[in-house]
Amino acid sequence: MTKYALMYRLGFTPWERYGDGVGAQLGALLDREGEERPSGPGRALDIGCGRGQFTPELARRGWEATGVDIVPAAIEAARGKGQAEITYTVADVTDLESAGLGTFDLFLDIGCFQGLEPGLRAAEGRGVTALAAPDATLLILAFGPSKYQRLVEGVSQAEIEAAFPGWELIATQDAETAGLGWPMNRTSPKWYRFRRTAG
Repeated sequence: MTKYALMYRLGFTPWERYGDGVGAQLGALLDREGEERPSGPGRALDIGCGRGQFTPELARRGWEATGVDIVPAAIEAARGKGQAEITYTVADVTDLESAGLGTFDLFLDIGCFQGLEPGLRAAEGRGVTALAAPDATLLILAFGPSKYQRLVEGVSQAEIEAAFPGWELIATQDAETAGLGWPMNRTSPKWYRFRRTAG
């Protein structure tokens, strides 16, 4: 994961192009999550939040938002936006249990999971499960496998489901690709919506 720290230092952050493509779609998905919870929005964790591109969307919709990322410079930039109602923490998404974050009703992963090696994906899954409140929801946006795999990381639905065995996949939805640019717009990005199962 040191590559992300290096890429921030170099100013090469192509994943931040997600914002143009998924902003409105993300808002609609988050609105649905808040409306479907009997008690309304609760605590939400933005996994691999980077410089806080999407975390504010959670806060705007009434969620008690926390963003985590392993790159201190990214977290510092997120905090620098001055949004006091949002908590940003340097933490390893593959070791969430040790971060002392508490439990969450909603987890948001936009492009983080797909950038991890298979063993580390399973570690993220274990951490999310450990921090999940009963009936928690997990929203993942990930690119699919493609012929551009060496340029753009992607994962299959089966790989995502394997990393979250304690969760039920309840919906998939094609993600918007506007603004992503080539070759990311050729990777069939999808939203995956999971619900924590009992036990």
